[in-house]
Amino acid sequence: MKDLVWTYAEDLTSAEDEILYNLRRETYLTTLYPRMLSGPIQGKLLEILVKVKQARRVLELGTFTGYSAICMARGLSEDGRLVTVEINDELEDIIRKYVHLAGLEQKIEVIFGDAIEVVPHLEEKFDFVFIDADKSHYLDYYKMVFPKVEVGGLIVVDNIFWNLKIFEQFSDKYTRGVREFNEYIRSDERVERVVLPMRDGLMLLYKKFD
Repeated sequence: MKDLVWTYAEDLTSAEDEILYNLRRETYLTTLYPRMLSGPIQGKLLEILVKVKQARRVLELGTFTGYSAICMARGLSEDGRLVTVEINDELEDIIRKYVHLAGLEQKIEVIFGDAIEVVPHLEEKFDFVFIDADKSHYLDYYKMVFPKVEVGGLIVVDNIFWNLKIFEQFSDKYTRGVREFNEYIRSDERVERVVLPMRDGLMLLYKKFD
């Protein structure tokens, strides 16, 4: 039933164009964990959220092959800019290839490095942040980016169900990292939050005050 609903939802969602389709296909053919890619539904959701927010500055932690970055960049305002941070420089060729094909080289800045080291050196403010990097550092990422998010900004966090491991007795560092983040957010009164039970769990956080 779940697969039927998801297939129907994907069919009703605005279709990805040829560039995104080819990127998704190449990702599945050439990478070890292709499921890390956002995909058509989540990609379109991110694009619409950025568009509705009328975001001018977007930060993404965890580029993977660039699918979500391209989606969000397409939702940016005319003078908007997206900074995306990816630790795996072996993905550089595929990322830059599709950013170029999408005609978004002027809007997307790709930084290769560990987000833990990169984020503190980003001096600008952002009005939209997407966190989808190393799960063991989710809380660290959140604490680092929060001061850099404008009041009224959105923080979107992926994989908060972490393959349903948070509901079982898993104790690996990634599951612990997601659990720790989820519990911290539960009592963070600076944000309003909603969880979308789609894919692996998507959390939306609205920053009310610093």
